[in-house]
Amino acid sequence: MAGNNGRIHVLIASEHPVFRDGLRQVLEAEAGFGVVGLASDGTQALRLARKLKPDILLFDLGMSSGADRETLKGISSSPSVRTILLSAVPDKELVLEVLQLGVRGVISKQSPVPVLVRCMRSVMAGQYWVGRDSVNSIVEALRRHTPSPKSQPKTRNFGITPREFEIVAGVVSGRTNKVIAEKLSLSEQTVKHQLTSLFDKLGVSGRLELALFATNHGLVNPE
Repeated sequence: MAGNNGRIHVLIASEHPVFRDGLRQVLEAEAGFGVVGLASDGTQALRLARKLKPDILLFDLGMSSGADRETLKGISSSPSVRTILLSAVPDKELVLEVLQLGVRGVISKQSPVPVLVRCMRSVMAGQYWVGRDSVNSIVEALRRHTPSPKSQPKTRNFGITPREFEIVAGVVSGRTNKVIAEKLSLSEQTVKHQLTSLFDKLGVSGRLELALFATNHGLVNPE
Protein backbone atom coordinates (compact mmCIF):
# COMPACT_ATOMS: atom_id res chain seq x y z
CA MET A 1 0.00 0.00 0.00
CA ALA A 2 2.92 2.36 0.54
CA GLY A 3 3.55 2.39 -3.17
CA ASN A 4 0.12 3.79 -3.97
CA ASN A 5 0.63 7.26 -2.56
CA GLY A 6 4.00 7.17 -0.83
CA ARG A 7 2.43 6.91 2.63
CA ILE A 8 3.12 4.10 5.07
CA HIS A 9 -0.23 2.58 6.00
CA VAL A 10 -0.50 1.38 9.59
CA LEU A 11 -2.89 -0.89 11.46
CA ILE A 12 -2.85 -0.48 15.26
CA ALA A 13 -3.84 -3.37 17.54
CA SER A 14 -4.16 -2.77 21.27
CA GLU A 15 -6.45 -3.87 24.07
CA HIS A 16 -6.27 -0.38 25.57
CA PRO A 17 -8.50 2.25 23.89
CA VAL A 18 -6.61 5.25 25.30
CA PHE A 19 -3.25 3.95 24.10
CA ARG A 20 -4.69 2.86 20.75
CA ASP A 21 -6.34 6.21 20.03
CA GLY A 22 -3.36 8.18 21.30
CA LEU A 23 -1.01 6.29 19.02
CA ARG A 24 -3.33 6.90 16.09
CA GLN A 25 -3.28 10.66 16.72
CA VAL A 26 0.51 10.67 17.02
CA LEU A 27 1.03 8.81 13.76
CA GLU A 28 -1.52 10.82 11.81
CA ALA A 29 0.42 13.94 12.81
CA GLU A 30 3.58 12.48 11.30
CA ALA A 31 4.28 13.15 7.63
CA GLY A 32 4.22 10.05 5.49
CA PHE A 33 2.04 7.89 7.74
CA GLY A 34 -1.63 7.01 7.64
CA VAL A 35 -3.62 4.85 10.06
CA VAL A 36 -5.93 2.56 8.08
CA GLY A 37 -7.51 0.63 10.96
CA LEU A 38 -7.75 -0.05 14.69
CA ALA A 39 -8.10 -3.48 16.32
CA SER A 40 -8.89 -4.31 19.94
CA ASP A 41 -7.87 -7.99 19.97
CA GLY A 42 -5.87 -10.57 18.05
CA THR A 43 -8.79 -11.95 16.08
CA GLN A 44 -9.76 -8.51 14.84
CA ALA A 45 -6.12 -7.66 14.09
CA LEU A 46 -5.76 -10.76 11.92
CA ARG A 47 -9.03 -10.10 10.09
CA LEU A 48 -8.19 -6.44 9.40
CA ALA A 49 -4.63 -7.26 8.37
CA ARG A 50 -5.94 -9.65 5.72
CA LYS A 51 -8.63 -7.23 4.59
CA LEU A 52 -6.74 -3.92 4.64
CA LYS A 53 -3.22 -5.21 3.84
CA PRO A 54 -1.42 -2.46 5.78
CA ASP A 55 2.30 -1.93 5.41
CA ILE A 56 2.84 -2.15 9.17
CA LEU A 57 0.93 -3.66 12.06
CA LEU A 58 1.71 -2.16 15.47
CA PHE A 59 0.82 -5.00 17.82
CA ASP A 60 0.29 -4.24 21.52
CA LEU A 61 -1.48 -7.15 23.13
CA GLY A 62 1.00 -8.10 25.82
CA MET A 63 1.90 -11.49 24.30
CA SER A 64 0.38 -13.03 27.41
CA SER A 65 -1.58 -15.83 25.74
CA GLY A 66 -1.05 -18.53 23.18
CA ALA A 67 -3.80 -16.95 21.10
CA ASP A 68 -1.63 -13.88 20.60
CA ARG A 69 1.21 -16.05 19.34
CA GLU A 70 -1.11 -17.81 16.91
CA THR A 71 -2.26 -14.39 15.70
CA LEU A 72 1.34 -13.38 15.02
CA LYS A 73 1.92 -16.58 13.06
CA GLY A 74 -1.21 -15.94 11.01
CA ILE A 75 -0.27 -12.35 10.24
CA SER A 76 3.29 -13.32 9.35
CA SER A 77 1.95 -15.62 6.64
CA SER A 78 1.22 -12.44 4.67
CA PRO A 79 4.66 -11.13 3.65
CA SER A 80 3.33 -7.68 2.76
CA VAL A 81 2.41 -6.94 6.39
CA ARG A 82 5.36 -6.14 8.65
CA THR A 83 4.60 -6.58 12.35
CA ILE A 84 6.21 -4.47 15.07
CA LEU A 85 5.59 -5.52 18.65
CA LEU A 86 5.12 -2.79 21.25
CA SER A 87 6.13 -4.17 24.64
CA ALA A 88 6.37 -2.68 28.12
CA VAL A 89 9.48 -4.76 28.82
CA PRO A 90 11.01 -6.26 25.64
CA ASP A 91 13.23 -8.82 27.37
CA LYS A 92 15.57 -11.28 25.68
CA GLU A 93 13.20 -14.24 25.79
CA LEU A 94 10.36 -12.23 24.24
CA VAL A 95 12.61 -10.92 21.47
CA LEU A 96 13.83 -14.40 20.56
CA GLU A 97 10.33 -15.84 20.52
CA VAL A 98 8.57 -13.18 18.48
CA LEU A 99 11.34 -12.85 15.89
CA GLN A 100 10.88 -16.54 15.19
CA LEU A 101 7.13 -15.95 14.87
CA GLY A 102 7.73 -13.49 12.04
CA VAL A 103 7.77 -10.17 13.91
CA ARG A 104 10.03 -7.61 12.22
CA GLY A 105 10.61 -5.33 15.18
CA VAL A 106 10.35 -5.13 18.97
CA ILE A 107 10.25 -1.74 20.64
CA SER A 108 9.47 -0.45 24.10
CA LYS A 109 6.13 1.28 24.57
CA GLN A 110 8.04 4.00 26.43
CA SER A 111 10.10 4.90 23.36
CA PRO A 112 9.92 8.51 22.13
CA VAL A 113 7.93 9.10 18.96
CA PRO A 114 11.06 9.81 16.83
CA VAL A 115 12.45 6.38 17.80
CA LEU A 116 9.18 4.67 16.87
CA VAL A 117 9.20 6.49 13.52
CA ARG A 118 12.80 5.37 12.85
CA CYS A 119 11.80 1.85 13.80
CA MET A 120 8.92 1.83 11.33
CA ARG A 121 10.99 3.30 8.51
CA SER A 122 13.79 0.78 9.14
CA VAL A 123 11.33 -2.09 8.99
CA MET A 124 9.85 -0.69 5.78
CA ALA A 125 13.39 -0.61 4.35
CA GLY A 126 13.71 -4.35 4.96
CA GLN A 127 15.62 -4.27 8.24
CA TYR A 128 14.76 -5.62 11.67
CA TRP A 129 14.49 -3.50 14.81
CA VAL A 130 15.42 -4.63 18.32
CA GLY A 131 15.22 -2.20 21.23
CA ARG A 132 16.56 1.09 19.91
CA ASP A 133 18.59 -0.19 16.97
CA SER A 134 18.05 -1.55 13.50
CA VAL A 135 19.78 -4.72 12.33
CA ASN A 136 20.21 -5.97 8.80
CA SER A 137 19.02 -9.55 9.22
CA ILE A 138 17.10 -11.81 11.55
CA VAL A 139 20.21 -13.92 12.08
CA GLU A 140 22.06 -10.84 13.29
CA ALA A 141 19.14 -9.99 15.59
CA LEU A 142 19.10 -13.49 17.05
CA ARG A 143 22.86 -13.49 17.57
CA ARG A 144 22.54 -10.30 19.60
CA HIS A 145 20.14 -12.05 21.95
CA THR A 146 21.78 -15.45 22.38
CA PRO A 147 24.84 -16.35 24.47
CA SER A 148 28.17 -16.07 22.73
CA PRO A 149 29.29 -19.39 21.27
CA LYS A 150 32.73 -18.78 22.81
CA SER A 151 31.18 -19.08 26.27
CA GLN A 152 29.72 -22.49 25.50
CA PRO A 153 32.24 -25.26 24.76
CA LYS A 154 31.24 -27.54 21.91
CA THR A 155 30.55 -30.89 23.52
CA ARG A 156 28.77 -32.61 20.60
CA ASN A 157 29.08 -32.37 16.87
CA PHE A 158 25.68 -34.01 16.19
CA GLY A 159 27.18 -36.04 13.35
CA ILE A 160 27.94 -32.91 11.32
CA THR A 161 30.74 -33.30 8.78
CA PRO A 162 33.52 -30.70 8.37
CA ARG A 163 31.93 -29.49 5.12
CA GLU A 164 28.54 -29.19 6.81
CA PHE A 165 30.15 -27.15 9.60
CA GLU A 166 31.37 -24.71 6.96
CA ILE A 167 27.85 -24.42 5.55
CA VAL A 168 26.38 -23.91 9.03
CA ALA A 169 28.92 -21.15 9.65
CA GLY A 170 27.80 -19.46 6.45
CA VAL A 171 24.15 -19.61 7.50
CA VAL A 172 24.92 -18.22 10.97
CA SER A 173 26.89 -15.39 9.34
CA GLY A 174 23.83 -14.50 7.28
CA ARG A 175 25.16 -15.56 3.88
CA THR A 176 22.88 -16.65 1.06
CA ASN A 177 23.18 -20.09 -0.54
CA LYS A 178 24.82 -18.48 -3.56
CA VAL A 179 27.50 -16.75 -1.48
CA ILE A 180 28.14 -19.92 0.56
CA ALA A 181 28.49 -21.92 -2.66
CA GLU A 182 30.97 -19.42 -4.12
CA LYS A 183 33.03 -19.30 -0.93
CA LEU A 184 33.23 -23.12 -0.69
CA SER A 185 33.61 -23.73 -4.45
CA LEU A 186 30.38 -25.72 -4.56
CA SER A 187 27.29 -25.52 -6.73
CA GLU A 188 24.29 -23.75 -5.26
CA GLN A 189 22.30 -26.97 -5.67
CA THR A 190 24.86 -28.84 -3.57
CA VAL A 191 24.50 -26.27 -0.79
CA LYS A 192 20.72 -26.66 -0.90
CA HIS A 193 21.07 -30.44 -0.71
CA GLN A 194 23.49 -30.20 2.24
CA LEU A 195 21.12 -27.84 4.05
CA THR A 196 18.22 -30.24 3.61
CA SER A 197 20.41 -32.99 5.09
CA LEU A 198 21.32 -30.73 8.02
CA PHE A 199 17.68 -29.88 8.69
CA ASP A 200 16.85 -33.59 8.91
CA LYS A 201 19.93 -34.43 10.97
CA LEU A 202 19.34 -31.71 13.57
CA GLY A 203 15.54 -31.79 13.56
CA VAL A 204 15.14 -28.14 12.54
CA SER A 205 12.68 -26.76 10.03
CA GLY A 206 14.70 -24.09 8.24
CA ARG A 207 17.67 -21.71 8.11
CA LEU A 208 16.46 -19.65 11.07
CA GLU A 209 16.14 -22.64 13.38
CA LEU A 210 19.47 -23.98 12.10
CA ALA A 211 21.20 -20.67 12.93
CA LEU A 212 19.62 -20.55 16.36
CA PHE A 213 20.48 -24.20 17.06
CA ALA A 214 24.10 -23.68 16.01
CA THR A 215 24.41 -20.51 18.09
CA ASN A 216 22.86 -22.06 21.20
CA HIS A 217 25.08 -25.14 21.00
CA GLY A 218 28.30 -23.28 20.19
CA LEU A 219 28.77 -25.22 16.95
CA VAL A 220 30.46 -22.37 15.09
CA ASN A 221 32.14 -19.07 15.74
CA PRO A 222 30.49 -16.70 13.24
CA GLU A 223 32.70 -14.16 11.50
